Amino acid sequence: MSGEKKGFFGRLKEGLTKTRDNIVNGIDDLFHGYSMIDEDFYEELEEILIMGDIGVNATGEILDRLRDQVKEQHIKEPADCRQLLIDSIREQMRVGETAYDFEKEQSVVLVIGVNGVGKTTSVGKLAGKLKAQGRKVILAAADTFRAAAGEQLTEWANRAGVEMIGGKEGQDPAAVIYDAVNAAKARHADVLLCDTAGRLHNKKNLMEELKKINRIIDKEFPEAHRENLVVLDGTTGQNALQQAREFGEVADLTGIILTKMDGTAKGGIAVAIQSELHVPVKYIGVGETVEDLQKFDSDEFVNALFDIKGEN
Repeated sequence: MSGEKKGFFGRLKEGLTKTRDNIVNGIDDLFHGYSMIDEDFYEELEEILIMGDIGVNATGEILDRLRDQVKEQHIKEPADCRQLLIDSIREQMRVGETAYDFEKEQSVVLVIGVNGVGKTTSVGKLAGKLKAQGRKVILAAADTFRAAAGEQLTEWANRAGVEMIGGKEGQDPAAVIYDAVNAAKARHADVLLCDTAGRLHNKKNLMEELKKINRIIDKEFPEAHRENLVVLDGTTGQNALQQAREFGEVADLTGIILTKMDGTAKGGIAVAIQSELHVPVKYIGVGETVEDLQKFDSDEFVNALFDIKGEN
């Protein structure tokens, strides 16, 4: 495991301490407190998982799988369930092999999300990561409603050594995307990363804007691989899930970037989102630097959550 990855795993483990206190300690107390696996045991386990922000849907699926395995394997001791439960949560969160195809193909990546969740920062970090992989990246600063967004993105573009289009306050976002798409084609960019405005309270305008942006990309760059990533703040728990649902009405979501996972008691939301929306968490952020945004790895996440010394 590389130093960067090891450092990230350590930060993730540390960042999930509050979530661990919330979920894992309750589970362990439960496993030690019961002498047999009965309905009360399952009910209490269900409550711990739901209270830990794992969500009703994911909890139901995890428990169904657990009940089946307990029956099949004739398990009598609650303590023997722990590993099955961990494996079930792990299974619930697998990200498919094709999830990162856009990194290898010529692609247009729209990054959406409400203001304040770390959207512009995530775009900047992603640009840095892709550039480090040898990809030619162009940034489109299409969040033109917030003056600071353009300045912030310019800073990230300079840091990553990538080109940026747009970024002036009050510019038409669709016009920025039009220019950026044509620049990406003319300069044979591998990835066009677009920062978009995040105004959910004004959903009608946002819908129209995203539809217009999508039409432009379809028309100007039909051959590009398309990716719509929604950025969610891990500390907001169920609220993040609601935001993802609302953005899902506006755009066809292909993945989630979950930020601020350092220090949240609501880390279980990573499990809930995947299960409720059938949209994979593709990146997870635990801090300020480029290294603090990493591809989501379900094994690593569950190992960090349950404090398991994995192969990592």
